[in-house]
Amino acid sequence: MTARPRQAASHVDFRDSPDSGGELGPQDSASQAPPRRNASAALEGRAATREVLERRTERKHTASRNTLQVRSKPVERPRGSANTADIRPKSRENGRPTTRPREMQDASNEDRKANSTSWKPQVFAIRETFAPLASRMSDPLAVSSLPTQLQPRPLKEITPEAQESAILRDLLCTFKGLEGQYIRYEDSPKPTEEKKRLAGVSFTILPGLDPSLKDLTNSMLRMGSHYSSIAAFVEIQSKWENGIINHALCASIRKLLDDYALLIAKLEHQLLTNPAFSLHILHLHTMPTSSMLLQLYTLSQEISKKNSVLQDDLDDDDEFDVDNILEQLEKGGDLAPGSMAKKICKGGSVLRLLTDRLSVISGDPTARDLLQNLLRDASRPYMSMLNEWLHHGGIKDPHAEFLIKEQKSIKRDHLEEDFTDEYWEKRYTIRENDVPPQLEGVKDKVLLAGKYLNVVRECGGVDFSTEVKDVPTSFDDPLFLKNINAAYAHANASLLNLLLTTHALPARLRSMKHYFFLDRSDFFSYFLFLSDSELKKSARSVNVGKLQSLLDLVLRQPGSVAAEDPYKEDVKIQMNDQSLTKFLMGVVSVKGFDEGMNDKSMERTQTPATQAVTEDDDKMNGFQALEFKYSVPFPLSLVVSSKTVVRYQILFRYLLSMRHLEGLILNSWEEHNKVMSWTHKSSDPALERWKRRAWTLRARMLNFVQQFTYYCTSEVIEPNWNILMTKVIGNDKAEKDPRTGQQYVNRTVDELMEDHVDFLDTCLKECMLMNSKLLKLHSKLLSCITLFSAYTTTLSRTLCSTDPSLASTPLALAYLTTQYPSKHHPIPEKLKTYDPDGLAKMQDMLSRYEDNFNKHLNMLLDALDYYAATETVALSRLCAQLSMASEKGGGIAGGGIGGIGGGGGQAFGLDGAAPGGRVGLR
Repeated sequence: MTARPRQAASHVDFRDSPDSGGELGPQDSASQAPPRRNASAALEGRAATREVLERRTERKHTASRNTLQVRSKPVERPRGSANTADIRPKSRENGRPTTRPREMQDASNEDRKANSTSWKPQVFAIRETFAPLASRMSDPLAVSSLPTQLQPRPLKEITPEAQESAILRDLLCTFKGLEGQYIRYEDSPKPTEEKKRLAGVSFTILPGLDPSLKDLTNSMLRMGSHYSSIAAFVEIQSKWENGIINHALCASIRKLLDDYALLIAKLEHQLLTNPAFSLHILHLHTMPTSSMLLQLYTLSQEISKKNSVLQDDLDDDDEFDVDNILEQLEKGGDLAPGSMAKKICKGGSVLRLLTDRLSVISGDPTARDLLQNLLRDASRPYMSMLNEWLHHGGIKDPHAEFLIKEQKSIKRDHLEEDFTDEYWEKRYTIRENDVPPQLEGVKDKVLLAGKYLNVVRECGGVDFSTEVKDVPTSFDDPLFLKNINAAYAHANASLLNLLLTTHALPARLRSMKHYFFLDRSDFFSYFLFLSDSELKKSARSVNVGKLQSLLDLVLRQPGSVAAEDPYKEDVKIQMNDQSLTKFLMGVVSVKGFDEGMNDKSMERTQTPATQAVTEDDDKMNGFQALEFKYSVPFPLSLVVSSKTVVRYQILFRYLLSMRHLEGLILNSWEEHNKVMSWTHKSSDPALERWKRRAWTLRARMLNFVQQFTYYCTSEVIEPNWNILMTKVIGNDKAEKDPRTGQQYVNRTVDELMEDHVDFLDTCLKECMLMNSKLLKLHSKLLSCITLFSAYTTTLSRTLCSTDPSLASTPLALAYLTTQYPSKHHPIPEKLKTYDPDGLAKMQDMLSRYEDNFNKHLNMLLDALDYYAATETVALSRLCAQLSMASEKGGGIAGGGIGGIGGGGGQAFGLDGAAPGGRVGLR
């Protein structure tokens, strides 16, 4: 095929006219334009600037796959051409001479001789690129590479008027980033040198230019440098990996460059048709455009500095963008050197840079309008992603530019094993460094609106194919913030309705209260009765399947509260391998006192299989390891997550331990009232006093356990539960819309989730389960009470040999026979006869129990006083109630002693000791 090569000297095609004796003329109507300046200056200027143009030849280009070979042949023009007369110079028309100067004729002869010189310029095709705005052809050859015979005359040899004419033509070339005859590249960058191309080409003027023209020319040369830099920026930033925000920005800049090219065409037309067109006029015409190019150049340089293209311009302390590397790896990227070393400036970062730049030059109306248009065009695809997220809960972000980041590896299928709320907290997160300034104040609303809609969409509540109309398409739209607030309110109301109405969240919470807080525990009492023999075993020996069968039987028992519960199928039995105290100490030690359980501690304590089993854990029985597992379907699992279920399990194990301990003390009370060795009135007054001391200690321990249980259930859990349900269900006093009569939704789903977690954390804190010091003291008191309750049976046998009026009697032997029924374990001989030293040993043992209990109870009261004054006020109520069980509060001891009648008076003493008679034996 044939094509016309790019001309280095001018944008106007000149041809030789055989009838004009080699004189040149333009091939359009401009040849008829009147001349400018005087005749001698015009002749000298033409002689200088047309040395190469007089020898222009028509060229045929033969295209191959990678190169274009250029072959030249002389122009064959018919002598009878119609435009020959038009091109031929007139005799003295408008003062133009009729004959060509001698110097021009000599130059033309020399140029014709130079035509025989072999010169074969080539144009190469640039390698393929995915950038849609990239150039496909190489730049024309540099003028400095032309043969010596084709070089123009030096500037110092021509007049200032001719210099101005030549410089005008060269400036039009430099405006497009090309060389002229007298304005050359300082260093022509290669297409592969992106950094140099982004910096822009530098031009230099050949020596000899008149000083009056040089300063004005230098001031306009920067337009060519800026244009070449901007064109390279558009080409580089329009690559696929730079994202659609950069693509939209480059497309907007490309429109401005098209208008710039149109301006150059008009200026060229003025140069050819207007004889008064001068360098000053050109400068006046290009001043607004020069300012525009300067703003675009500054913007492109700032973006390029944040990219990996200009790594040398970045600070040395810049860190790697780990999130970007992980995202690239998830998409199948590699870790080749330099491939992901620095973060690419895209998405919200580009919009932030545009906004910051706009605020800096807000005093310049022209620059402000320019950057506002660029920001408006660049934000359109971002607004499209934003509207998709706000109104459908979906993310269409192939280049990771949106402010919301989605972790697709986190799925709701693993919610039952998620003890850290990973699905809700980490599935969708905010890219803090990529948030546009326009969304900085509402980024949390944007995140929550999409998260809420995403949950509703996964439950089938949103039609994803529906297109939302009348939405803003740019940041400067008046409906921008209103759209976000409306979408957030709609998403929040939709998810609240889904949770509270469709999936009945309040009923689910009430069901959990029955099972974990034992508020209506008739079924659980029956379950403990049936499984008593199994739960007394070691935790490792308990048959969980048998316990589950017993629980299912109890839950389906007609007449029980749980029989009508529609969620009873979600309750399962499981055994924990860690003791409650060790479990809580591991939680508290992570962050300190009263800081609550964080994600790491919860995850750590919920993987006991990977930890070594200690001796204390190995000694646990079924009562200490028993806990409920509760399954909640999606989307209720967002509110009742695995992390919150763990808190429920902690409170359940704590209440179960208190209830089991109360049962042990009641068994001791029953033994004190029924066993012959305790009911028999001894002839030894010292022994009777010892019995009263034992009964008093037992009554104080029982009072301590009952008061503690009452405090946890009635003073902590129940009031906080009522507060939570008020927040969940709402109240009738909420404000209503006067037009529709519906109550305003003054809470969000996240607030509901936070209220639920706060309720559980408050219960844990006020029950002393999140304070290491109080937890240790409470654990020691419970251990003391447990050992004393277990020691009661031993004391009953020892009393048979300690009581002088009962030892060796048939009644004593009959009782001992019931305690040792096996022939392999006969009655010890020391129990068959009277032991005069037995009372002293029992008094010493009882004193140890009393001292231990009194010591730790007083320490606990002092600690409660301190923490009630400094941290948790609710502990003051517990402190007041427990002081009655201390050694200083003699109400119980006196009541117990005064009402003793074989042990039955202890019941009266407890009832009298409880405030208002609220706590008594059950």
